[in-house]
Amino acid sequence: MPRVSQEQAKLNRQRVVEAAASLFRERGLHGVGVADIMASAGLTHGGFYGQFANKEALAAEAFDIALDEENRGDLDTLVANYLSLGHVRYPGRGCPLAALANDVAREPPGSPVRARFTRGVERLAALLSNLSPRASKERRKQRSLAALSTLVGAVVLARAVDDDALAEDLIKAAQASLTA
Repeated sequence: MPRVSQEQAKLNRQRVVEAAASLFRERGLHGVGVADIMASAGLTHGGFYGQFANKEALAAEAFDIALDEENRGDLDTLVANYLSLGHVRYPGRGCPLAALANDVAREPPGSPVRARFTRGVERLAALLSNLSPRASKERRKQRSLAALSTLVGAVVLARAVDDDALAEDLIKAAQASLTA
């Protein structure tokens, strides 16, 4: 079997990470296997361990890619995009904080995925703090953590309920509390 060039190996790795980022958000950390991820990336299962130490290492890297996909802009744009029915209905394209919070909470302390999740929370809280009205540093931090909790919580709850009207009400209530 011919060897893959370094450039092709880099592209393959990127495809695997992107596929994993989407699948983990859709199905959860333990709802998808290595074979599923590799098939989604259009690659064979055998190439996985040449690229990644294990599934947890891939999950940590995929988390970063998923977080980078977040569309930002100003505070109103961020809130509108985050608190949308599209974000609720398509977790594979959404924020990994909302998609994976429950799975990550079950990971052992010190795990790479939990560490990346923590950095993701800190990063989005800092972004929200920078977008919030001027106040003391501590006040902006408190506001940003409350806003992040509202954003993530509303999406998690809206995804979990089996009542579309209630899901919409959850999203609208969170929007109102953050844009008032």
